Amino acid sequence: MEGLEQFIVRAKANCYAGDGATRPPCRPGAHDIGHEDGDWAYLDSYFGGTDFLGQEVVWHTGVPVWAMNYYGRILRPERIDAATAGRVIKQALSDLYREGRFLGGFVFPADLHLYVDRSEGQVASFSGYEVIQMDREAVYRLDYHGGLIRA
Repeated sequence: MEGLEQFIVRAKANCYAGDGATRPPCRPGAHDIGHEDGDWAYLDSYFGGTDFLGQEVVWHTGVPVWAMNYYGRILRPERIDAATAGRVIKQALSDLYREGRFLGGFVFPADLHLYVDRSEGQVASFSGYEVIQMDREAVYRLDYHGGLIRA
């Protein structure tokens, strides 16, 4: 389990948060970013932009072992746009990944915004959400859940 969680953190840091290179989409209309390291492989595949839905999957020796689904959206388009939300999220997640984790409570101030992540569970089974707040009001929200895949 420790090797899995460490790989997930590295993959996430090298993909969306790290502006990883995109790949040809595995499904029409998808945006795909991936990462490999030895026997491990990771793919983040999502649809949309301002409002978006996606899935991350990890394979070990070619077998899917972990996945996470997510849906994010701008709640107050008059207060924040997708580019600003993306910048805040990348800054916050990069800081979180430097701590060697991707779950658990996390708060990150960024300019006039406050990024807040809350989750329950561990890498084997979890759910949570992230929000960006301005003046204590949520202007962006993403819900996520995932865990181990077992045959």
